[in-house]
Amino acid sequence: MRILAVTSQKGGSGKTTLSGHLAVQAELAGDGPVVLVDTDPQGSLSDWWNERENDLPSFAHTSVGRLSQDLDILRSQGFKYAIVDTPPAITAAIQSVIALSDLVLIPTRPSPHDLRAAAATVDLAERSGKPLMFVINGATPRGRLTAEAAVALSQHGTVAPVNIHHRQDFAASMIDGRTTMELNPKSKSAMEIEALWHYTRERLERTATRHVLANPFARVQSNVHRPGFGRRVEPSIARH
Repeated sequence: MRILAVTSQKGGSGKTTLSGHLAVQAELAGDGPVVLVDTDPQGSLSDWWNERENDLPSFAHTSVGRLSQDLDILRSQGFKYAIVDTPPAITAAIQSVIALSDLVLIPTRPSPHDLRAAAATVDLAERSGKPLMFVINGATPRGRLTAEAAVALSQHGTVAPVNIHHRQDFAASMIDGRTTMELNPKSKSAMEIEALWHYTRERLERTATRHVLANPFARVQSNVHRPGFGRRVEPSIARH
């Protein structure tokens, strides 16, 4: 199971919206089974997911303290990807999630405050020796700050070649548990998410391949039959 940590020490970076959209896009692309994992005590991702009518992606609400154990359970159930939304500004909690991940995705808005916060998250990833990538979120088309942010971030790590632009359909879709891809599959927002997931999936798979080459005796997880769960199971593993 590939584990993607979506994390930033600054609130308002768009972590929750991006986590939900990437998980849905992964299922739409046929890359599932995918499970969303919410470690934020505020439970914003949980609230969004509970509004969904679609059964996919699957969902698990857990705590940072239980994350390792719950990820093992999800792995045994045959999930291919776990996308983990993290709490903001709690350094120890974010460090714990990063340590368990295969790739760290850092959403960053093109503003000086966000760029400074991103540097702190980079330090956490480097301490754990984890690969990272930035995603410029809330970008303005042809905006000077967007271009400057990409240049600044590239000094610290890989910047996704896809910017997520500021559009109302992202916020509107989160109201009732849907995504822009489900509201309007042909929208520019939907195409950006599709391209971002494609790039993220490639990064995850390259990371996993390097891990196997470095550890030839690492256990290969086979697909396991996944029993069904009810729609709302708290606080740990929810339905799929």
